[in-house]
Amino acid sequence: MSVIDKKDAFTSPIKKTAMRIFWGNLRKEDRDGTDNDKIKFLKKFPFFQSLNKRQLTEVSHLVYERQYQENETLFTFGQPGAALFFIQSGEVSVEITSEDGEVHQLAQLSKYSFVGELALLDESPRSATARAITPSVVFAFFKSDLDKLLETDPLIAAQVYKSLATIVGARLKATNELIEKKQKAAA
Repeated sequence: MSVIDKKDAFTSPIKKTAMRIFWGNLRKEDRDGTDNDKIKFLKKFPFFQSLNKRQLTEVSHLVYERQYQENETLFTFGQPGAALFFIQSGEVSVEITSEDGEVHQLAQLSKYSFVGELALLDESPRSATARAITPSVVFAFFKSDLDKLLETDPLIAAQVYKSLATIVGARLKATNELIEKKQKAAA
């Protein structure tokens, strides 16, 4: 077969149709919209903003959708940390219970909020309880999946850990400033 014949074989109508079918099936997931919606949602969070679409797609396969009814807990104070939660819809209350049994709300979170980020660092006990105030849809990102990602794609895991460090540092700084203000007000 001459060079010209080979070129014609690749541009034949049959070959073009076969290529459209092949590549069309590979891209079907993109046309579905569900995965794209999940990727767009995840891109809103600082953990994933520096990732490209391929990397986000890989992470999206590790993030699990969970639905919670009103008053159902995402996690409980003292329970070992296992996952970070991203709120897609609904409202979640972060609470602690005092020694006298009184419940104190630390935060009320809604769409595009997240809770439980320290669970990505270790499995230390939760420092609060997270409870759905309304029916809620959240995505859970488990520490065990991030650990696996560290082995399979260290670049993605490093970006997540870098963002996590920035977030934890900012929250620690804000907590220190709040304590300092309360101490000055009490003096």
